[in-house]
Amino acid sequence: MNILQKNKKIILLIILLIVVVSIVFIIYQKDNKDIILSELDITNNIPEDFFEHISLEAKSAFVWDAKDGRVLYSLNEESQLPLASLTKMMTALVVSDLVPSKTIITIDESDIEVEGDSGLFSGEKWTLSNALDYILMTSSNDGAHSLASVIGYVKQDESKTARELFIEEMNKKTQEIGLAQTYFLNESGLDMNEEISGAYGSAKDMAFLMGHIIENNAKILEATRYSELKINSKNLIYDAENTNQYAESIPGILGSKTGFTDLAGGNLVVGFDLGINHPIIVSVLGSTREGRFKDVNKLVKATINKFKK
Repeated sequence: MNILQKNKKIILLIILLIVVVSIVFIIYQKDNKDIILSELDITNNIPEDFFEHISLEAKSAFVWDAKDGRVLYSLNEESQLPLASLTKMMTALVVSDLVPSKTIITIDESDIEVEGDSGLFSGEKWTLSNALDYILMTSSNDGAHSLASVIGYVKQDESKTARELFIEEMNKKTQEIGLAQTYFLNESGLDMNEEISGAYGSAKDMAFLMGHIIENNAKILEATRYSELKINSKNLIYDAENTNQYAESIPGILGSKTGFTDLAGGNLVVGFDLGINHPIIVSVLGSTREGRFKDVNKLVKATINKFKK
């Protein structure tokens, strides 16, 4: 047998050995797939959907990771629904953009005549910053009505009332922010009548609105983090109670706003910090008076559990 024949035999044996080893490996891999996956911890890296089995009373809901710019949960998030007092977030934002925080707001008789008594009285004077804290915490319709007059400090139009000018500014701001489903008919969100709400928008839009405030002027919502606060007007000291009495139970809360009317049902938007500079916004619309708090609590817990995983 010459050297060439020996080399051919060696080559054939090597090839045969490679084929056999490959076949054995494939069989082994197939028969032991579960063991291999377990050893590599692949199955443990598959994220669990903590939102999958959530049942809500709300007609619409949206959970927004404002830091990463991603949707964590959505339910009819673009449905246009009555906003009720969620409207006051935009009222507060527009006022804050228009006039300095030390501007003096005076409550007049027409403000007191608005539906809903929050304890304010005619002739009472407030600094704008304290008025905003009180109005957002207690959801004061009287106070929201008084804020609409501040447009007179910066803008005049004899063909329109101060309130009409103010509501125009609210709707302009809506377009600037890009809230596609939202528009305002008044500054408080009170139902105009049995069929028409004072404002309309979506759960998605309301999450984006709160996110915008947290990013650009978080102080507006600062008071709404607390269940109760003492807030001073120029005349009185008020024991202000938050319309969201569960606010302080939310870890890292950044802001909260409730809404409720006959047409809207129960609405609630909260923002909370999942970590350092990691705001999450939870928004529910069309729930019930008590159901809105339960709905938001479920979504907050699911979010926290998702990120713990």
